[in-house]
Amino acid sequence: MKGERAFHNIALIPFLHEKKKVLKMTTAAYIHIPFCHHICHYCDFNKVFLKNQPVDQYIEQLAQEMKMRVSKSDQPFTSIFVGGGTPTALSAAQLEQLCVSIKETLSFNEEIEYTFEANPGDLSMDKIKILKDHGVNRLSFGVQSFNDELLEKIGRNHRAIDVKRSIEDAQIAGFTNISIDLIYSLPTQTLKDFEHTIDHALALDLPHYSGYSLIVEPKTVFYNLLRKGKLPLPGEDIEASMYELLMEKMEAHGRKQYEISNFARPGYESKHNLVYWDNDEYYGFGGGAHGYVNGIRYSNIGPVKKYMDSIYAGQLPTMHEHPVTKNEKMEEEMFLGLRKIEGVSLSRFKERFDLSVQDLFGESIAEMTSKGWLETKDDRMRLTKQGRYLGNEVFQSFIGVI
Repeated sequence: MKGERAFHNIALIPFLHEKKKVLKMTTAAYIHIPFCHHICHYCDFNKVFLKNQPVDQYIEQLAQEMKMRVSKSDQPFTSIFVGGGTPTALSAAQLEQLCVSIKETLSFNEEIEYTFEANPGDLSMDKIKILKDHGVNRLSFGVQSFNDELLEKIGRNHRAIDVKRSIEDAQIAGFTNISIDLIYSLPTQTLKDFEHTIDHALALDLPHYSGYSLIVEPKTVFYNLLRKGKLPLPGEDIEASMYELLMEKMEAHGRKQYEISNFARPGYESKHNLVYWDNDEYYGFGGGAHGYVNGIRYSNIGPVKKYMDSIYAGQLPTMHEHPVTKNEKMEEEMFLGLRKIEGVSLSRFKERFDLSVQDLFGESIAEMTSKGWLETKDDRMRLTKQGRYLGNEVFQSFIGVI
């Protein structure tokens, strides 16, 4: 299941995330639950079929990893995001076990943004109440499309009617901060079909929406079909038209675009997403999770058994660590920050690194500005509307130049 992490889908690449200052405590966490009832044809996240998996033991060792990584402090977490996989594929008892473990290990209060990813077909009222009772205050549904035929083609096991039912149940239980993910440029998808999906999504009158263009990743069903010439994608021109339609309709319905792929009513922007785009630090817990703490980006062991074996042995389940250099920090400050519609703060960059954006990236800025993809106004450097369509090219221009 694709989550809120994903040009448009750089949010889907967790290892690109970063940090602020070492003295600032890390108060955001991503928690990975790798279990799914069904594997979607486009998904390349770390995941396994739920059946016959040691879920209870995984949750126990996940709690141990959290205890090993997090030092007790008086500063509460401001953002926790539980993704997957499909966290709501767990049984009600397992979901409660997970929520109890998180609550006992990570300190937080009512000010937190505490999100669970959810599959519309998995979220019973019992599970919704468990999440609510344990302090979860935001749900992110992986909807992708409101076309049942297309949902089947992409390997989703829910249908449009399940979305409406799950959201109504969540609202009855008291959830007001709800987001849904949509994917466009899907195989055989037309512009008219995507308009139908956007209209159905907006009819739900939710505070937050995410829209991602499909990226065909290696080791997925779609990748194998593409190699065989059996994946009929809409093409770049139609994809661009879909993105333009998404932006126009969201704006018309009062959902302000605050990041390339994300739209919200004022005040409902995802705090967790902004941790990434603000280049701040966050913990990553669970098999295959990525984190960035104390200037070191790390990734965890992916396979469930190997992840648990490492913790059983009293060792952190870290597979790879990378101390981020100052040059890398400055580059990532630019290409992550430019994903935000407000762009990069020039004064904040100067304060962080004691260097100016213009001195470091003057040539790239001049080139992107001359093409009409980048603009600078007052303290902000940001993508133009045209630049949003070509974000990857702009971001690439800031990599490897210092």
